[in-house]
Amino acid sequence: MQLGFIGLGTMGRPMALHLIGAGHALAVFARREDAMQPLVEAGAVACATPAVVAEQSDITFTMVTGTADVEQVVLGDDGLIHGARAGTLVIDMSTIDPSATRDISRTLAESGVDMLDAPVSGGPQGARDASLTIMVGGPERAVERARPLFDVLGDSSTHMGEAGAGQTTKACNQLAILVTAQGVAEALTLARCSGLDPERVRQVLMGGLASSRVMDLFGTRMASRDFSAGIESRLYYKDLDIALDLGRARGAALPGAALTMQFINALIGAHRDRDDLSALITVIEQLGVSSDSQ
Repeated sequence: MQLGFIGLGTMGRPMALHLIGAGHALAVFARREDAMQPLVEAGAVACATPAVVAEQSDITFTMVTGTADVEQVVLGDDGLIHGARAGTLVIDMSTIDPSATRDISRTLAESGVDMLDAPVSGGPQGARDASLTIMVGGPERAVERARPLFDVLGDSSTHMGEAGAGQTTKACNQLAILVTAQGVAEALTLARCSGLDPERVRQVLMGGLASSRVMDLFGTRMASRDFSAGIESRLYYKDLDIALDLGRARGAALPGAALTMQFINALIGAHRDRDDLSALITVIEQLGVSSDSQ
């Protein structure tokens, strides 16, 4: 199948390589030419604009940073809408605002182009291992068309409903991750302040009800002080902002999310927006130091 892929960063590059590995022809676009090079070496065709990618593709994937980026690559002056033919499919795997997703989907539909919103969970490691969890919104016919491709990229794909349902599910996912990460950071801070080894405490907690993938992944980084970026904190800020906006729009109280957002704001204010989310523990530790000095 002739595919297109737009956005070849930490997540998009390994995903695109998996599609080539599965035998699909691939046209690609990225803002930085060097980001396309590994794909070109693997057999992909580099394109000058998203519109050119769409001209060459039956199904085009997008995996970019945020809502404005998706709007630009899909609907902008050189966006794929200007190259996509009726009957083709756009699959956005970015994490963006659900209402914007519905607007983009409606605009594409006017040109006879289907769209799926299919954000993922699993992070860079899941992208490399092709073990992503994929949450999908959009028409059933398009989901069935895309299913074999989702099977190349992840362990599971679940159709959640119409346009925007995938993004709403991803907002719930990010909310749960971030509030849990706040709890893990506080627990390990309390352990350290009590004279315990945070890593040994983390290992014990992994054996009981406190066990979680967040405790495993982010807790390990917090205990070892490894704050090198897996997914940068600024991106989690963007995701939690989406969840809070969705809560306001739906009348859902999200007090844990609101509190966690204050700490992520403080992390970004400390110029640690490029650090991994595990750096959240440093904000909590500093808060304790400030309280002790008063």
